[in-house]
Amino acid sequence: MKTILITGGAGFIGTNAVNHFANRGWKVIVVDNLSRKGSEENLLWLKSQSEYSIEFMNIDIVDKPTIEQAFRDNNIDAVIHLAGQVAVTNSVLDPERDFEINGIGTFNILEALRKISPETIMINASTNKVYGPLDHLKISELQDRYQFESITMGVNEKMPLDFHSPYGCSKGALDQYVIDYARIYSLQTTTFRQSCIFGPRQFGSEDQGWISWFIYAALRKKTITLYGNGKQVRDVLYIDDLIRAYELAINNPEKIKGKAFNIGGGISNSISLLEFIKILSKIMKKNVPFCFSDARPGDQKIYISDIERISNLLGWEPKVSVDDGVENLFEWTKENTKDA
Repeated sequence: MKTILITGGAGFIGTNAVNHFANRGWKVIVVDNLSRKGSEENLLWLKSQSEYSIEFMNIDIVDKPTIEQAFRDNNIDAVIHLAGQVAVTNSVLDPERDFEINGIGTFNILEALRKISPETIMINASTNKVYGPLDHLKISELQDRYQFESITMGVNEKMPLDFHSPYGCSKGALDQYVIDYARIYSLQTTTFRQSCIFGPRQFGSEDQGWISWFIYAALRKKTITLYGNGKQVRDVLYIDDLIRAYELAINNPEKIKGKAFNIGGGISNSISLLEFIKILSKIMKKNVPFCFSDARPGDQKIYISDIERISNLLGWEPKVSVDDGVENLFEWTKENTKDA
């Protein structure tokens, strides 16, 4: 039986990854300090599954000795590193804690691989924020969205890195460490620069997980706040499609090691905030109320992943459309969120 360790395994993406690999016969070690909203509920759900069992370790990734002991005690075939500080706004308020979690925490995982488990495959969850605001690209403003003028397929991995905000710096710095550890120490490490991921078991907030938050707010009859003019565009990716990319990467370490991949919905699954409000209003069969506020620091007007690299190397592409994914998450939120 193969063993996979998933940091942040009680988070939204982590819970879905744990469920996927456990159902496929992997031994799954869940590492999480349960600090994020919804993580305890997700862990209870994982433990309630009768089809499999998991091993849970209440560990903060900043705790280097404990992390290293976890690798000494287990023969770990793969790591999906999802634990981290995930909000730009929080990083601005507390940059030291942001760097401690995203910087030192990820470094601890890399060092554990280097010293203890160098054959282990590692996927690092990075972010599109490593490319910064993309102000150097020509952008047009249309009625309901922004669009790139100079690039037709979105941002590819050759785009210059431009770390903005403490969050961008901490994630970006370790994004580069993950790539370099593959080159210098011959580790099987890769970094996924993920765009907006959404799906069941997501407990979003205004700072992170905006699709989930908008749905939750609408169900509770809250007025949704759009920061900026609402024309900001993201390519969104349903969670099942992301997990398929993880599995393909783990099964093809020679193809992915030492590389970065932009992972998102791509051009076909790009959507603006205003366009999303229209989709949500259609699902709810009524107009969803919203208002505007000032744009937030570090917020990109438009980001769309060019997913050609991973498509060419692994044959991966998104299968779930925006409309289908949003409807799935809406139904899950309606059934599973208290007071919704």
